[in-house]
Amino acid sequence: QVQLVESGGGLVQAGDSLRLSCAASGGTFRYYDLAWFRQAPGKEREFVAGITWRGPITSYADSVKGRFTISRDNAANTVYLQMNSLKPEDTAVYYCAAKRSGIAATYDYWGQGTQVTVSS
Repeated sequence: QVQLVESGGGLVQAGDSLRLSCAASGGTFRYYDLAWFRQAPGKEREFVAGITWRGPITSYADSVKGRFTISRDNAANTVYLQMNSLKPEDTAVYYCAAKRSGIAATYDYWGQGTQVTVSS
């Protein structure tokens, strides 16, 4: 059983940067694919960025390409999301997610979320 705890959210102004962290415990971290999702008020949860354990290979939603960077530190059991040039439309609760690479089809471990609010 993997436990995920996000941190680093907050209130910032448009154009600012934030770095989210997600600390994992309870599993062999390096064998998991990891991702960040977000959910804005009144909207469905959406994929933001993902990183595989092999490679690693990264992927991004079009809305954040060139502004956000996902990375992982397997020694520290942590995945990061560096968010630059933040926009008001990035306001959401951000969730960290994990799935066993090559075994799970969907992300089945989730953190509790961290709020990111971007003011204009």
